[in-house]
Amino acid sequence: MPDIEQSTREQLLACHLPGINLPLSLVGAVEALGLSASRAEAVVALHFPARSRMEAIEMALNECLQAASGVNKCKLTVKTAIQATAAVGETQNLERVKNVIAVASGKGGVGKSTTSVNLALALAAEGAKVGILDADIYGPSQQLMLGVKEGQRPEQHGTNYLKPIVAHGLQSMSMGYLVTEKTPMVWRGPMASGALQQLLYQTYWDELDYLVIDMPPGTGDIQLTLSQKVPVTGAVIVTTPQDIALLDARKGIEMFQKVDVPVLGIVENMSVHVCTNCGHVEHIFGEKGGDNIAADYKVPMLGALPLTLKIREQADKGLPVVAEAPESETAMIYRDVAIRLGAELARRQASGANKAFPNIVIKND
Repeated sequence: MPDIEQSTREQLLACHLPGINLPLSLVGAVEALGLSASRAEAVVALHFPARSRMEAIEMALNECLQAASGVNKCKLTVKTAIQATAAVGETQNLERVKNVIAVASGKGGVGKSTTSVNLALALAAEGAKVGILDADIYGPSQQLMLGVKEGQRPEQHGTNYLKPIVAHGLQSMSMGYLVTEKTPMVWRGPMASGALQQLLYQTYWDELDYLVIDMPPGTGDIQLTLSQKVPVTGAVIVTTPQDIALLDARKGIEMFQKVDVPVLGIVENMSVHVCTNCGHVEHIFGEKGGDNIAADYKVPMLGALPLTLKIREQADKGLPVVAEAPESETAMIYRDVAIRLGAELARRQASGANKAFPNIVIKND
């Protein structure tokens, strides 16, 4: 049945996955397919984590398998197989990290660190193995957000490495683990960049699908060092709807474009406020700023988070909302963002749009 098998495979690959709006061919693969007169069996691999949508995806693919094969008795197995972005050049201790995702903003105060930790937790909740690196050398905050006690230090691994501290299931490393809260980082740019490289390369990351890097605000030495020296798979830009934040977000996108790091999408924080007393909805900082930037630069709008007290309170307590209330509405928004991010990265990997290692490109514009 070679013709029917080929036709069935093609129709499976053309099946659009619910909530992703992309065909399987761009974000996954048919690993095995067997047909007989009375039975059809298939094994499908998704190249992004999607645990919360797996039932809907399985149902859609199973319907497609039945229609394509003409057989009612079908057995469909869907698994997750996240792909590594091929890296060239010196990767040092990152051989066990499949993808490096930088979360950045052009300015402070837009909730980038909160987004970083909840995005990392959301990727893990969807089935990925995830680490987080706090790259804000001057003002590390992930220790607080992850609830790691002050004074807890990473253990040594071998002669040259430190073990990441595991918190809420995430492998984590931060300058906050190595200094006290009262230690000022009075360093010039090269010293800070060197410290970041040590944190990154001298941490023994253990088989990660994604390493999320919480970048410091701005477009200075640390951002350029990361883009030049590290095989960054892609960047996520965090903004809020107001004009000044959008202006700085554009600068962040432009910076990543100049150093040839693809922007995987936009996350808009503080998008809308819903009054807890009356339910009134108000766009305090403006509307659709993230959508407009995404459209201008032709990158995905990954999601919009509401302005809520709970997100801030839980992060300050070391209990990020995705960890503390995984089934809450806010947590599910973060999980949707994580799925869209994973799918966009898989799409780029399938199309060859992602370059393996960024090179500095100087432009006079």
